[in-house]
Amino acid sequence: SRGSRNAGKGNEFSMARIGVFVCHCGENIARTVDCAKVAEFASRLPGVVHAVDHRYMCSDPGQRLIQEAIREKNLTGVVVASCSPHMHEVTFRRAVQRAGLNPFLCEMANIREQCSWVHQDREEATEKACELVHLMVEKVKWNQPLEPIRVPMTRKALVIGGGIAGIQAALDIANGGREVILVEKEPSIGGHMAQLSETFPTLDCSQCIMTPRMVEVKNHPRITLYTYSEVESVDGYIGNFEVKIRKKARSVDENLCTGCGECQTKCPQGKSKTTQIPNEFDMGLSRRPAIFVPFPQAVPNVPVIDRAHCRYFEDGKCGVCKKVCPAGAVDFEQEDQVITETVGAIIVATGYDVMPASHYGEYGGGRYADVIDGLQFERLLSASGPTGGEPRRPSDGKVPETVVFVACAGSRDPAHGVGYCSKICCMYTAKHAMLYKHKVHHGQAYVFYMDIRAGGKNYDEFVRRAIEEEGAVYLRGRVSRIYEKDGKLIVKGADTLSGSPVEIEADLVVLATAVQPRDGAEALAQMLKVPYDGYCFLSEAHPKLRPVETNSSGVYLAGACQAPKDIPETVAQASAAAGKVLGLFSVEEMEREPTVSRINERTCIGCFDCERVCPFGAIERKEIRDRQGNLVKLVSHVNPGVCAGCGACVTTCRSGSADLAGFSDEQVMAQIAALGVG
Repeated sequence: SRGSRNAGKGNEFSMARIGVFVCHCGENIARTVDCAKVAEFASRLPGVVHAVDHRYMCSDPGQRLIQEAIREKNLTGVVVASCSPHMHEVTFRRAVQRAGLNPFLCEMANIREQCSWVHQDREEATEKACELVHLMVEKVKWNQPLEPIRVPMTRKALVIGGGIAGIQAALDIANGGREVILVEKEPSIGGHMAQLSETFPTLDCSQCIMTPRMVEVKNHPRITLYTYSEVESVDGYIGNFEVKIRKKARSVDENLCTGCGECQTKCPQGKSKTTQIPNEFDMGLSRRPAIFVPFPQAVPNVPVIDRAHCRYFEDGKCGVCKKVCPAGAVDFEQEDQVITETVGAIIVATGYDVMPASHYGEYGGGRYADVIDGLQFERLLSASGPTGGEPRRPSDGKVPETVVFVACAGSRDPAHGVGYCSKICCMYTAKHAMLYKHKVHHGQAYVFYMDIRAGGKNYDEFVRRAIEEEGAVYLRGRVSRIYEKDGKLIVKGADTLSGSPVEIEADLVVLATAVQPRDGAEALAQMLKVPYDGYCFLSEAHPKLRPVETNSSGVYLAGACQAPKDIPETVAQASAAAGKVLGLFSVEEMEREPTVSRINERTCIGCFDCERVCPFGAIERKEIRDRQGNLVKLVSHVNPGVCAGCGACVTTCRSGSADLAGFSDEQVMAQIAALGVG
């Protein structure tokens, strides 16, 4: 019973020596809360032997104040009344530890977010702050010294996604001396950056940057590359994730293939436009055979058979590629492989998709061949693209002499379901206008925009260059309608700066459609237990202090899976995530906070309700046997490496056998009693 557990605590409480430290947080707290009055109130509480207020308790002088009081007053517990524990609990616990006190004998009362920031009446806010301090003083009396949990760790990382973010993260970790598994669902690594012609603001060749890094990934001794593969399941916890990867059948043996290309040139479905398949890499602007390499610089440079469109897999009547392959690499019987890997950390770098132009019917997307999106225009500009780098209209192959670019076609548009800014559109639209003028000197580029967001090094100068040097005409206003007339696209809009309507006869229209998460982002987030927003972008643990970490320990974010990003920001975040992983792998055993659940095996009745409600899979079944080895009963057992300390098992346990370290029944009841409730 609770009474028997409390027995004998009287003497212990009479010996309690609590120190209370109230922070002004500059004016964040002191503007609304009378901090001196809170400290004076705390000094009268039973067990409190020291109470002071200070302007900045988290500062070095403030932390020294706490440490000196611990030594001089022989404190047995510390309560810091300041801002959110989410921000500074680790800071203060490290401070008390340096003074020789167990860090888990330090608690925080949040009088900023819960008092000063939500109240205007100074007297009421002060009274509430006093109550919160009282709660934590009573709680800390029941605190027990706890020791960190040590968990063995597999020092190998998994990177999901082989675009520039995944490539950068994998190379940084591998160059740091740790093994990496890189999984890419497409037949080649490279992502969207491999589709680009040139990159802003330097206009350097995208492939010139990417190709050497792609080859480096393939040849790196510490990187295991799985392309045409997907993560099927993730179990376990930080330091010890068990991952199942489905390596899909290419129908081509990677070890035998020499990359000669004979199979592609002889494929019957590549001979006629009626049998060719839209090329995904060229965004449907070109066509390919059933056996193909996505692009010339692909890594690995090994074909894959598109079984959904291959005649052999449809009716078994072809097989030409197998007959002509000089290396005998084509294998129609090849099956998917499921590979199990154990890793200590996971980086999610799954990238983005763009909203298809067809989502904008009022702009003719999906109806007019010459209304395309930004990625399609990139392929028209690329030397490896369907037109060899010369911009031509998809409808008739003619060089467009007038091109209209429509910015924010999908972004910042709640009516179409996307309320956010896609961040990169202003810059790549300026790049498109500039590159178009480089290719078609007599052509004219028009840009309809809402406003220009060019926040980055040399970004604003780049946009000005497109206007002032390349002659792009920027029109501040929205496009209302696009329709076809006499072989031209009529673009109707408005110039809000001059206050006049605008009508342009265009040969080609390029929509800067919204950046969106990749298909499957939501399912992957649920598999990894990572939170995500309403658009399915994955959420970081803290936007300022933990921008690449997630609330799922050991899982990190890199690139546009988190939000729209340009290449420099993506690369920086990928390196940051890699740095976090290398920091995690710097020790052989990982330390975790001991605020996890515990189950009393003597009183556990084996109902396993706790197992059913645990969202982290931390509850295991344990056999209790007698000395003769006979099974006595099955009980629940908490794996401390997996437990996140949510307390769901405690609230569910029928026999009261589950307890949560740091939030025991005694601590909670002591806080309730301090409020005089019940």
